[in-house]
Amino acid sequence: MKTDDLIHLLATDTMPVPRHVAASRLALALLVSVPASGLLMLYALGLNPALGQYATLPMFWVKLGAPLLMALAALPLVARLGKPGSDTRHAWLAWAAPIGAVWALGVTAAWQAPAAELPTLALSRTWRVCAENIAMLSLPVFLAAIWVLRGMAPVRPAWAGAGAGALAGAIGATVYALHCPELAAPFIAIWYVLGMSLPVAAGAALGPRLLRW
Repeated sequence: MKTDDLIHLLATDTMPVPRHVAASRLALALLVSVPASGLLMLYALGLNPALGQYATLPMFWVKLGAPLLMALAALPLVARLGKPGSDTRHAWLAWAAPIGAVWALGVTAAWQAPAAELPTLALSRTWRVCAENIAMLSLPVFLAAIWVLRGMAPVRPAWAGAGAGALAGAIGATVYALHCPELAAPFIAIWYVLGMSLPVAAGAALGPRLLRW
């Protein structure tokens, strides 16, 4: 076959890509993976028995709301990372902005507290398991986000994997907040952020392998 004939064949044998295909795949993935993360939390950890009382406290809503905002910001981030040439800088900044707010609260609380209370505020009772529990609960969403990206065309697989981890870590932290008994701002600023960062690092490391064309 001549080159011109091949080009003509390829040009005429094309089908339009459905509009909003990325959003549809992402919605389907979340519809399955978020409940899976919730069920994993209920089975492995259990719902906080004092959740009704916690819901009356402002720091509970900070603990729940910050990762939820990050998850919402990560949705367009993942969609953009799957499209060649998309600018993701603003999406990354929107994802990271709540971290800055939580850090500011944590530093302020630590500054105002007596020095003897700082270890309790930073470590409390569950520091050994907080980050790994968030990472565990992020796994269903991480796998779903990777599935979404594999159906798209990510040209920066490490960044795309990190974006999948950013979405997964934020949702994992949101779900974990329904179990976690901690409310101290320094604790949340350290261990929640670390827990959400683990899937990002894992995604960046695994992205070149999982998202190869």
